[in-house]
Amino acid sequence: MRMGQIKIYGVKERLNPIKETLSNVIHSCMVEALEFPSDKKFHRFFPMDKEDFYFASGRTEAYTVIEVSMFEGRTVEAKKQILKLLFERINSELSISPQDVEITIFETPKHNWGIRGLPGDELALNYKVNV
Repeated sequence: MRMGQIKIYGVKERLNPIKETLSNVIHSCMVEALEFPSDKKFHRFFPMDKEDFYFASGRTEAYTVIEVSMFEGRTVEAKKQILKLLFERINSELSISPQDVEITIFETPKHNWGIRGLPGDELALNYKVNV
């Protein structure tokens, strides 16, 4: 069951060498803060040419954008916790400053998801959404 789709964007020369580690860091945060099952990981990487990835001054080529799409229902506290963990662990494990990380959480109703041939609200879930 796909309860979270994660897209990661960055300059390809910086993003490509760290994909596996970054994926593991992101997933560990999702499991801890949002109680995602450890076997559910859906990450998509978008390594970009420098000329196709514009960002504000004050950022470096390590600038990374993370977009999290998930079912609605998590508390504000749980969402703030995932943001906090991501900033901390990306900094400590990959030496990417929080100044160079931007995260957006997109929440949609279950009925807006199509998964395994069914609308998301018709699936039997084996995990909690309301955390």
